[in-house]
Amino acid sequence: MDASVNRIPSSKDERAYCISLRNHHQHVSDVEYSLNELKMLIKTAGGIIAGSRIVRRDSLDPAYIVGKGYLEKLKEIIQENDIKLLVFDLNNLKPAQVRNLEEVLKCRVIGRTEVILDIFARRARSSESKIQVELAQLKYILPRLKGLGGVLSRLGGGIGTRGPGEKMLETDRRHIQRRISKLNNKLSEIVSHRQLIRKNRSSEVLGAVVGYTNAGKSTLINRLAKDDLFVENRLFATLDAFTREVYIAPGNKVLLTDTVGFIRNLPVNLIESFKSTLEEIKNADFLIHVIDINSPDIDETIATVEKELVKLECNGKPVINFFNKADLLKSDDLLQGISQKYNESITGSVYTGIGIDELMESISEIRDTLSRKEKSKMLM
Repeated sequence: MDASVNRIPSSKDERAYCISLRNHHQHVSDVEYSLNELKMLIKTAGGIIAGSRIVRRDSLDPAYIVGKGYLEKLKEIIQENDIKLLVFDLNNLKPAQVRNLEEVLKCRVIGRTEVILDIFARRARSSESKIQVELAQLKYILPRLKGLGGVLSRLGGGIGTRGPGEKMLETDRRHIQRRISKLNNKLSEIVSHRQLIRKNRSSEVLGAVVGYTNAGKSTLINRLAKDDLFVENRLFATLDAFTREVYIAPGNKVLLTDTVGFIRNLPVNLIESFKSTLEEIKNADFLIHVIDINSPDIDETIATVEKELVKLECNGKPVINFFNKADLLKSDDLLQGISQKYNESITGSVYTGIGIDELMESISEIRDTLSRKEKSKMLM
């Protein structure tokens, strides 16, 4: 079984229609930002955005999410535009809602979580990331087996996997539970190996490069370490934690670890499954927070990353805020505003090299401070 066990097929150019729901407490700009982000996620997964709509609704219809009134209008939109996939900007659709909508609309219905899980499945390259993605998907599927019915029956494996008289869903559930157990064992072995590597590096100063997805984290490490980590102008291009040596001066180095990017409403199962990778952030001595200065909502992206860092118990670590992609700015007003609001941050461009020298100086200062603290501990 591979990682692609969710309900999004691997076909390209799938026409999708996006729906975001807004209640009276939400600001329209916040809803629009999240909806635009969902569109980028779908494009990353290989889909085509055939249309979108923000629906005003204070509570979700228990059967159809949007209510029967809008359902008929939605049915016409889907038929007229040859829509194959309806995507809600919601994290946890109930299986009964999915089933009801698919019966009426005659197209597949998914939520934001399934899109993100699909992207992770496509992006996974190393054995560790493949295991982590499959774990997240299986944990997402398991409680939904009954509601989704026979859609997931292919997980049973065919001839030889079912006992006499067993129900299909019971077989599927046991199969998934066995698979989760096996994957957890494999991941434990990888974690043990990672801990051994970490122990051998205990005398080194370790930094973690964190940030919103597609902010330029891998590109930054490539420039600082003169390496060629995989980079691509897409969401979640990197899922693995790579550590590289960065020489601040001859004989003076730090280790920098590339990490998976964050995003709004990152699925809980995904965070849990990627715990071993995200622990590289927790064990770092300092952080470099890379921020796309051209983001439509910089404050929100920063808040999202900081919220996840708090969950990872990274409070109190030295943090360097690096506002990237300044070369793409069309107005100096935003640049001045960022400098005033985040006066201790560094603004520059990994692509052109602007601000890199200043960043290296900040890393050097942190390294010297951490080294002095370590020497003080040894003398006590």
